[in-house]
Order: sequence, then C-alpha cells, then structure tokens
Amino acid sequence: MQKITLIGCTLGLLLGTQVQATEAPLTGTLSKIANANSITLGYRDASVPFSYVGDQSGQPMGYSVDLAKKIVERIKQKLALPQLQVKYNLVTSQTRIPLVQNGTVDLECGSTGVTAERQKQVAFSYGFIYVKGRLLTAKDSGIKSFADLRGKNVVTTAGTTNERFLKSYNFDNKIDMFVISAKDHGEAFQMLQSGRAVAFYMDDALLYGERAKALDPHKWAVVGEQQSREIYSCMVRKDDPQFLALVNGALADLYSSGEINGIYQRWFQQPIPPKGLNLDFPMTSELKAIIANPVSDPVE
Repeated sequence: MQKITLIGCTLGLLLGTQVQATEAPLTGTLSKIANANSITLGYRDASVPFSYVGDQSGQPMGYSVDLAKKIVERIKQKLALPQLQVKYNLVTSQTRIPLVQNGTVDLECGSTGVTAERQKQVAFSYGFIYVKGRLLTAKDSGIKSFADLRGKNVVTTAGTTNERFLKSYNFDNKIDMFVISAKDHGEAFQMLQSGRAVAFYMDDALLYGERAKALDPHKWAVVGEQQSREIYSCMVRKDDPQFLALVNGALADLYSSGEINGIYQRWFQQPIPPKGLNLDFPMTSELKAIIANPVSDPVE
C-alpha cells in the first residue's frame, strides 16, 4: 500500500510539472502588469462615443472604454488577480503612440485607425469599428460635397490620418481650401460652431458623436461622399505576441457570443451621456463582416 501511494504521489508530481510546463511563462506587458498588480489604460477625453469624459465623475466612458474593460476582465482571469488596479492615462492624437511605445500606457482603446505606417510603431488588435471620412456642417451652409469647399476654411484634428488626407486631397485636387488643425475633436467642433470653419472633416462615427453634443443637434448634418476609410483597433506594444493574443481572444469572444451587439447598441443606437441623445448610427455591413471574421489590417 505504501508503495502504491508513493507511485501515485510521483505520478501526481510529474503530471503537475507537465501542466506547468505547458503554461508559458509571462512575458512583456503581462509580466509588467503582474509585477505591478496594475494596468494603465490610455483614454481620450473628447472622442464621443468611443472614449470621452461626459459627467462630473471625470471617469472615461464610451464604446472603446467598455471594450477595454472586457479585456481587463480577461487579464484578471489570466493572471488570477481579481483586485488588479486599473489606472487611466489621458492621451491625445499626438501622444497616444509614444505613450504606448514607452510603456506609460499598456493598452489604448480609443479612436485610433490602423495604418501601415502605424503598424511599424505599435501592434493593433482586431478592429472594432469601420469608419469613413466625411464632413460635418450646418444644414444651411450650402456645403454638400468636397467640391463646395473651394476657398473655404475646413477644420480637422491635428495628428490624425484625416489631417494628412485632407491636406493631400486639397493639394492633389487644387481645391484651395484652408485647412485648420484643432488640438482635438471637441475644439474642432467648437471652431465649426463659432464660424471659424464651414465644415469639420473627420471619421463619420466621430462626427455623429460631436453632433450629438451640440445645443441643437438638428442644426448640423453629416454630408459629402466618403473619402478615407479605416478600422479602429486597440493599440499595444510591438513584439508582444502573448499580450496581443489575450487582447484578441477577449474581443473574439465578444464577437462570437454576440455580446458586442449590445455594447454597440448602447453607444450608437441609444441615448448616451451627457445629454441623453441618440447618435442613430446603425452597425455597418463592413463592421458586421469584421465581427464575423476579425481582422487587424489596414483598410485597402
């Protein structure tokens, strides 16, 4: 009996060793998070409805923020750290990539489009929305398309792909518009409302978000043929496949389970803070395709 017990203990130790051997050691960002017992999320303060500060609490909220929270839940499970501390670090269009690269921010889920140039600097998760560049303008402005912008002031947000596209489009098509670059989306819309610009060029989902913040949303319209196209994704540091796989796994489960539909409807098809307005922005066929077959590549 003693011999059998010893054999059983030996087998148990061997099996336990084999299970531990199959569990890859923590590396990169996951190791950093585990050692610090904290994760730092990058957020935007004026990217409605993706990531913004909309009430007195000062806490970020939005579609992208909800997705980041789901990823954090997966990290807590992976690391067996139910009390993992979650910190938030404000980022802008200009600082978001450097802050991910230098380790200040571990995960950035906001309104960042995937481009080949950015892929050289950071890694991207599966996409979570498909956007198209259009114009926000007053309904009585007379602006219906890009051809109507000749000689006029058009605002966009500094440090974005939209800014680069607009300047390139202006030069290539000799529109002779005056491109104004605002520090963020909120400032850009303020310039539009104050008359400093006749149109605001940005991704359509963000334009609907800014429109919803207006004193009279019905005064404003999103117009013009679609121009630039992108998918938004969460950013992580390059060369960290373990962390990227966890992030993608969390998003893939949201997609396959259908839970993403409720999260999307909450922010794009129902009243949202701070004014309880509905963006009325149904899920596009392009986003449905991404959910069915998750991708993280730039839009061709």
